[in-house]
Formats: sequence, C-alpha cells, structure tokens
Amino acid sequence: MSGEAGRVVDVHAHAMPLPILEWLVEQGLADLSGLSDGIVRLDPRVSGVGPGAPLPLPPAMHDVSVRLGQMDQAGVDVHAVSLPPFLMATTFPIASEADSALVSEVIRRGNDALAEYVAQAPDRLVALGGVPLGTGEAATEAARCLDELGMAGIAICSQGAGQDLDAEVNEPLWALLSQRSVFTFLHPSASPAPARTKDFWFPQLVGYPMETALAVARLIFAGVTTRHPFPLCLAHGGGCLPSLRGRLSMGWDRKPQAHTIDTDPREHLDRLYYDTAVFDEELLRGLVAMVGPEQVLAGTDFPFDLAEWDPVGFVTRALGKDAAELVLGRTAAGLLGLQDS
Repeated sequence: MSGEAGRVVDVHAHAMPLPILEWLVEQGLADLSGLSDGIVRLDPRVSGVGPGAPLPLPPAMHDVSVRLGQMDQAGVDVHAVSLPPFLMATTFPIASEADSALVSEVIRRGNDALAEYVAQAPDRLVALGGVPLGTGEAATEAARCLDELGMAGIAICSQGAGQDLDAEVNEPLWALLSQRSVFTFLHPSASPAPARTKDFWFPQLVGYPMETALAVARLIFAGVTTRHPFPLCLAHGGGCLPSLRGRLSMGWDRKPQAHTIDTDPREHLDRLYYDTAVFDEELLRGLVAMVGPEQVLAGTDFPFDLAEWDPVGFVTRALGKDAAELVLGRTAAGLLGLQDS
C-alpha cells in the first residue's frame, strides 16, 4: 500500500531527543538514571503526571537508527514527529513571569532538539513543532518552528498554562495557523477528571479521549474554528468527540446557551481530520463512514506501548485498498507538503 509518491505517512509519532532530556536534568527537572531500562522520570510540573512516575523511553524515542528500522518493519515511510505531551509542560502552574518564561524555554529547547533529530533522516522524518499555549508566546514559537526550523506543521496539546484552547491569549496562534493553512496535530495532555482517573492507567485510557472531546468542543462552540479555519487533526480518532456529534448538534439547535455559532457543529466536525489510532477495525470503519476517508490520516502513537504496530495491515483490513490509499498517505502528503520531497 502506498500514499503520495509511494509513501505511507504516520502523522502521530513521538520523539524525546536526548538533548532536551539532558537539559531538563541540568535544571533539576528530570531523572535519566533509568535510560538503559527505557525509563525517564520528569518533574510533575513538566510532565503533568505524578512525582517519580516512570515514563516509557524506548530507544526509538532518541535513536533515529532504531526508529528507522522499526518504521521499515511496519511499512511506514514517513513519520511526522512531535514531542509527547509529557514534554510540553501544559499543566505547569504559572504563578509568575519566570514560570511562563521557563515553559517557553522548555518548549523552545524541545523544538530545537526535535529539529536536530529529524535532520538525521530528512527523507523519512518531518517535525511538528510544539508551542507554549496560554503564555502569549505560542504564535511566535510557531512562526519560528515553521520559518527558522523548517518544520512541516505544528503540534498542540489540549490546554496550556492553566487555560483552555479557546482562551483569548491563544487568538494570535489560531490566526497564524489559519492565515498560513498550517497542518496542526492536537494531542490531549491531561485528564478532565484527574481524581477519578488516577487508577488503572485511566489518565491515558479514559482521560485522554474525554479531554480531546472537551478541548475541541470548546474550540468549536467558542467560534475559534469559525474565525480561524485551519487543517486540524485529532489524535486517537478524535477521542470521544465523534460519538458526541448528535448530542452537540441537538444542543446547538435547542439550547440558546449552546447556539453560539451560525452553523451546525457537525459541519465543523466534518472539516476536522482524525487519526487512525482507535485500535478497532469496526470503530475505524465507523469513523470513515462518518467523515469520509479523505478526513482520516494514519496515526499510530509510535513508539509508545499503546501504539498500533501494524498500521498498513490495520487500515487495509478495515477499509479496503482504495480508501486505505487515501488514509495511509495520500492526504497527509498533501497536508504536510511532501509531494515534491
């Protein structure tokens, strides 16, 4: 199976390059003593998880040669690589200008390290730059990623600096992404019910899908996607959001408090992109039936253990050859500007 120019493109892949982790160690914000065991521990202010929690750091996160070998095994030609939410400091408590500056520096250094990482295999890897949401510096860092670091797009999390995506402080970012039609990948970075999801790995299994639905519904009902349309792709097949289509539409139609935009929210949902990291063929078929194969992009969550390790087989079995060709690469190649690369 191939996408544009014979490529299978995975838009949901992560890296944690060693230079950013080593800098965090120097700042007292990380512990790399478990590197040989595939573990990193990050300060909760950076990671958003509990103190001392061991976070997976498989070799592909920082070793490009290992990544390329595993990409070959999976039949994937191109990874659009982003920093994982653990390195985005989206829940960092901002109590001062110094706190805000530190968050911006973490993300800036992470982007610099990510650019160096993908430069080791420019024909196989492209970068999606992170931004310090909620700090007032997000648009500036996005422009730097695109113009100075040559990144293919932007990666955002579901909140930042204690504020939702629709906060006024983020308006310059949305304006920039819209004006330049920048491919943007949204990954959840917190659980909306942390006390109730702290057990059973539920922050990721349950909290993340809920968080995506809440963050994106706010973008739509606050009018952000009306004022600033741009190609936005949601991780994990949009989480819980697709199943809320009817309910959100009904609320928009019947409740004055929810009638905040001129068009049915389903129209906004239909314009979004969704990755294939749903891990169930029936769910993937339902998602494609709902929004069309041209709105669905291959995404695996590589190289975490909660990843789809056979994306080509999974998508092809679920959708058949013709739809799979769109999903596995052709659409993503256009969005990421890969046609002539």
